[in-house]
Amino acid sequence: MQTALRAFEMHFSIRYLFYLYLMYRFSFFIVFLLLLFTSCKQYNEYVKSDVTYYIDDDHFNDYLGKSGDSIFKVTIDVELFTRENKATPLGLQVNGFGAFDVYWDNVLVGSNGIMAKSGQAEVPGTETTYYQIPEKLSAIGKHVVTLVGTQSHLREVRRGIDVKLESFLRLHRAPLIVMSYMNLMAGAFLIASIYYFFLYINSTRKETTVLLFGIICLLFFCLLIIEYVKFYIDIPYTRFFIRMKIVGWLTFAISVLVPWYFMLQFDFEKKRLFLILLLTSLIAIYIVNYHHYDLTAILFSDVMWLTSMVVASNAAARKIKGGLIVVVGLFASAAVNYFMFYDFGLFIAFTIIVLSMLYLHTIRAKAIEEAHNASLLLSSRLQLELIKKNIQPHFLRNTLTSLIDWVEESPQQGVVFIRALADEFDIMNAIAEDTLITIRQEIDLCRKHLEVMSFRKEVCYEWDEKEIDDNETIPPAIFHTIVENGITHSLPPKQGCIRFCLSFTKEKNYKQYTLLTEAKNRKIRKDKSSGTGFKYIKARLNESYGDNWQFDSFAVEEGWLTTIKIFDKR
Repeated sequence: MQTALRAFEMHFSIRYLFYLYLMYRFSFFIVFLLLLFTSCKQYNEYVKSDVTYYIDDDHFNDYLGKSGDSIFKVTIDVELFTRENKATPLGLQVNGFGAFDVYWDNVLVGSNGIMAKSGQAEVPGTETTYYQIPEKLSAIGKHVVTLVGTQSHLREVRRGIDVKLESFLRLHRAPLIVMSYMNLMAGAFLIASIYYFFLYINSTRKETTVLLFGIICLLFFCLLIIEYVKFYIDIPYTRFFIRMKIVGWLTFAISVLVPWYFMLQFDFEKKRLFLILLLTSLIAIYIVNYHHYDLTAILFSDVMWLTSMVVASNAAARKIKGGLIVVVGLFASAAVNYFMFYDFGLFIAFTIIVLSMLYLHTIRAKAIEEAHNASLLLSSRLQLELIKKNIQPHFLRNTLTSLIDWVEESPQQGVVFIRALADEFDIMNAIAEDTLITIRQEIDLCRKHLEVMSFRKEVCYEWDEKEIDDNETIPPAIFHTIVENGITHSLPPKQGCIRFCLSFTKEKNYKQYTLLTEAKNRKIRKDKSSGTGFKYIKARLNESYGDNWQFDSFAVEEGWLTTIKIFDKR
């Protein structure tokens, strides 16, 4: 018993330490990113302009030839007021669709893709590119950035082109810094998702909240990866919106699952209604703002936050443990998202919300562990009570008295009596520490007990069984307890025997044992099911099967009927 408790305490300690590790790691990311992105200089050290000019194809026939493609030229005036570090080359970041050449003061500094020309198809460029400005052209003063190119694909999309001036080294370094910490954050969510999936698969209690939390962590991992995959691979502008759509659908899924998780954790009364309203709102946002990807994601997040706040506030008002913490976490996420750039603010806000969810799960896991340990203690205490009942003084006195009588009257039968008693104690001792035993062991115990009691009470007892599967298992002393109650509460027959019939059936979703005691019942003052024996049976069933069982015991015309139905794991 003590060994089992120590094992469960160690298991709980390991899980609790894992939760603390995850919370520490997530908290570290939040603090670090807040310091990082609130202290970093943005891309505004130099004057920039996002004015875009489009020119029809006919104006550039002389320059590019008659290609039939969408030809454009963009001229942007910029002014360089200062250079922070003249030893570091000046860089130019260009965001735009198409394939184009980039000129700085009419000097070619680079190309993005290959422009379409007569007899040559366009090779699409990427949406974001970086160029180094020659040092001799980086003087303080006014400059002109010129882009000449084609946009053969997605002609209906006119996103405009903007440029940003920055240190060339910083332009390349900034995405690497962002990626490094976002990848660490993504790794933490991936580890958490794998852990919770394993926890759900290997748990006897299939809790929906555990599965939901694992899915949410996995989706958030995917969201981080998809958001920053543009820094890993070159994505042609023709496929730019594929990534945006995936980000939108991931945000949609997270916006549904997070409030649902809170509803389940806080036992929210109107789950179905709120889920329908939530889905309706999200779908309406998607339809109304179709092709407005960033706006759609922002509105998805706002609806998720609002729904979660309603559920958490309701829990806090009902004084449910953890409700107030989630409310504070949601307010903190809103503050972060308000004061920071959208992408970073959104991810940090999501992380704070996941931290709140993780805290809720630690509370629930602790409650489950405590309940399970209490169940083990109750089961062990009742088990000891049953053993004590079999070896208590009056039982031993009555048994020994009967044994003396049998030895004096019939030494041969007395030997049989002694062997039966010894066999019963041997079986009881062998199975006392087991959680589950084979049904055949249980039946042998019942048979030995009936043999002993037939000598003690000098009453005929019969045992019968139907369709028993010897491969099935059952908690120890379950039917032994029922048989003992049947002996105690049945009147001795004037002739014939008290008969115990155990039958077994197996259906698609459950298996059922039925034990019928064929005898006339004694009159009892209280409900038979409220005794120590029945409490032991329920405790044992709860220990082995959780909530996936049903126990009934009641009087019938033939005597007393007991059924135990064990459902498949849900």
